[in-house]
Amino acid sequence: MNNQIKSDIIIYKDINGEIKLDVSLENDTVWLSQKQMSLLFDVNVPAINKHIKNILADGELNSSTISKMETVQKEGKREVKREVEFYNLDMIISLGYRVNSKRATSFRVWATKVLKEYLVNGYAINQKRLEQKGLKELNETISLLQNTISQSELELHEAKGLLDVILNYSRTWSLLQGYDEDSLHVNVETKEAKFVLDFDEAKEAIAQLKHELMKKSEATELFGREKAGEFSGIVRNIYQTFGGVDLLPSVEEKAANLFYYIIKGHPFNDGNKRIGAFMFILFLSKNNMLYKNSGELKINDNALVALSLMTAKSDPKQKETVINLIVNILGE
Repeated sequence: MNNQIKSDIIIYKDINGEIKLDVSLENDTVWLSQKQMSLLFDVNVPAINKHIKNILADGELNSSTISKMETVQKEGKREVKREVEFYNLDMIISLGYRVNSKRATSFRVWATKVLKEYLVNGYAINQKRLEQKGLKELNETISLLQNTISQSELELHEAKGLLDVILNYSRTWSLLQGYDEDSLHVNVETKEAKFVLDFDEAKEAIAQLKHELMKKSEATELFGREKAGEFSGIVRNIYQTFGGVDLLPSVEEKAANLFYYIIKGHPFNDGNKRIGAFMFILFLSKNNMLYKNSGELKINDNALVALSLMTAKSDPKQKETVINLIVNILGE
């Protein structure tokens, strides 16, 4: 991606006042060059370059985290245009945890605050236009994202995951602006569900997950123990019909409802968030819906954790907002 930098500039200072950087805010994320990251983490540029290559080679991140931008620099009396590689927040944080976790943590906290302010300001700017369109539930979606950030001491993967969710969902805003509807509906092309989730198959998959987690001491006997047929009820509900018509005809709607009701309904004595995420991925995989046409995951690991966190913390009144959010992301 090639751009001439026209981004907003935000000043980052560490808590000790030892570091000061001009950070670019563009395309809903922050960007730093290798030189800036070397100053931030107090290591030389060749070391930064080596770590970036390793991160890409390991498959931890991909080239979408890099943008070649045209900068204008003064050399004596001349202004010289140069193309410089900049790296987004995902790469900055991942690299920081390899070279200087303390400074990476400080930067992550600052970047999360910037992200929160971006959401608040973006909401304030667009509130009048959104109200004119009558998109009440879109306002609620933004509010839900804000609340999740403000109420949580986010870990690295959660902060990165929320960023993924926000960036994915923000791409649907332009679609919504073209409609004069009074609520947030599913505004993406959905696919008919062809795989039918069998309850016995689901129980067997959960039992295998439990076995693997218990081997690593990450689960107890209570994990996946169903409460009075509640999980079987959830599975039946996603295939409910009325007058011979499937009430949730698409893969996206079934997957989102399955995910939501496992996490919010607590059908198991323990492990509801993990099982909800696991069944969500299993269902999408069986329906060949895990990946975009580009080969990229529709919802990566970090975004899945963030969606689980948001769903768990959401008010029950926000059910439709949460489900429509997930459906729109899956339809990207």
